[in-house]
Amino acid sequence: MTQEISGKYPNQHPWYGRIWAGCKQFPKFLSQGSKNPPTTSGIAAAALISAGIGCFAMMVSHHLVDADKTKTMEKLVWSIGSWIPGSNNPDKMWGNIGSYTGKETMLLIGWLVSWPLLNVLWKNKNIKAKTMIFWLLALMIAATAMSWHPLFPYLPLI
Repeated sequence: MTQEISGKYPNQHPWYGRIWAGCKQFPKFLSQGSKNPPTTSGIAAAALISAGIGCFAMMVSHHLVDADKTKTMEKLVWSIGSWIPGSNNPDKMWGNIGSYTGKETMLLIGWLVSWPLLNVLWKNKNIKAKTMIFWLLALMIAATAMSWHPLFPYLPLI
């Protein structure tokens, strides 16, 4: 007959068993639920879908920079991201990040602009979980596919 870890003789069990037993006790307060649960899902939908919009905006700016033969778009995007340390580092040892800082900034702008807008639009609406997951996955898959360059040599982007 085995004793439960939280039973009479807790020190007779190995240390990892005691840790696991403690971990199993941790989420009890989560199972009780909230006393004031949300009634709408629009705020969660805004947060999730805005992350996908930010990723998609970064990949669009990446392709606009790559497709521009005159390099004016690269200079513009780079200037947008020049606030990030290491964007233009003259020291060859540390290198510089280059126009990628502008692409990161476009992700940040896309996320930070779309989140409040979608939040205002959907604050009191109930968005289905299927819709949230579809748009989040669609935007993330599109952004991921755009980063895979064998798809794009044959498609004229500009």
